[in-house]
Amino acid sequence: MDTNYLHCLAWSRAFRDAGEWAPMNAIHRLIGMGGDQLVPELLGHDSPAATAARPVRYAELVSEVKAFPGAGELLHRIHDLGPAVVLATSAPAAELEELRKVLDADEAIDGQTTADEVSNAKFDPEVFLTAMRNASIDPRRALAVGDSVWDIRAARSAGIACITVETGGFSQHELNEAGAVRVYRDVEELLSQLLTSPIASLLTTFI
Repeated sequence: MDTNYLHCLAWSRAFRDAGEWAPMNAIHRLIGMGGDQLVPELLGHDSPAATAARPVRYAELVSEVKAFPGAGELLHRIHDLGPAVVLATSAPAAELEELRKVLDADEAIDGQTTADEVSNAKFDPEVFLTAMRNASIDPRRALAVGDSVWDIRAARSAGIACITVETGGFSQHELNEAGAVRVYRDVEELLSQLLTSPIASLLTTFI
């Protein structure tokens, strides 16, 4: 979902509402990290007012959310080939519900884990560990797909590999350096190369 820059703007406005400030470029570098870690990383201290304002500010922008081309089709193709498709996100359930409406691929999604179900957000591995436990997924047969270095760090800490797309605003070099097993330009490129991607290793027991 094309949300990273909307999250950046929502946080910027939330900080302003709380009488705080952080440069947009610095905020962007931390998108994908949970708010409980993002705020003190940016400000050097917690800001309950900014944390409370962020969902309000994001709600003002949610109508601008779009799915990346090929996103829904990618989930359908993976699901149809056999593996479970599970969403694991630092977003709260209410925000994920809106994203799923835009994605329009519910029949291809087998489960989800949101920020409401974990104590620690990415880059902590808890969201991935909880998602695998809830969906009865063997970590030895799991693979994360993300778009930030925080996704990669969380996945690796959870003991699973992570492939990435560059549409989160992190470069191929940065994602490779963080430990991504493969980096794709965007979702459409991953979709077009699905059967030669690391995801294909999960399909061997199904096809």
